[in-house]
Amino acid sequence: MQAELNDKHPIMRVIRWVEWVGLFLITLGVIAAIIQEVVLVVERGHVELHDILLLFIYLEVMAMVSLYLTSGKLPVRYPIYIAIVAIARYVILDLKELSSVDVIWLGISILILTFATLVLRYGHAAFPYSDKVD
Repeated sequence: MQAELNDKHPIMRVIRWVEWVGLFLITLGVIAAIIQEVVLVVERGHVELHDILLLFIYLEVMAMVSLYLTSGKLPVRYPIYIAIVAIARYVILDLKELSSVDVIWLGISILILTFATLVLRYGHAAFPYSDKVD
């Protein structure tokens, strides 16, 4: 007979505790990264596009943590959005060193990620999840 794991089960309490510690560490890491980036911008005396894109990535990670804490769910779309912005940032920063074939492949990867987001959004709207777990 298999024991049913609920929120009061000791194993689930340990898993939840580890989960909260992990989310706390991620939040601290992102806050530290944001502070470091702001300090670099202040030292440099001006903001560049790659700074804004990097801060946007940090804010998306914070939004993922916040969403997970409030709803207990993590949409797959958020990491895809972060990946799209990260690829765009990479292209912007390293455009001079990239060959035209590399830029095409990176563009194709952004297109694939965008299409994946579209498929996920359509699937969620057309086939919504039920709260019941079988």
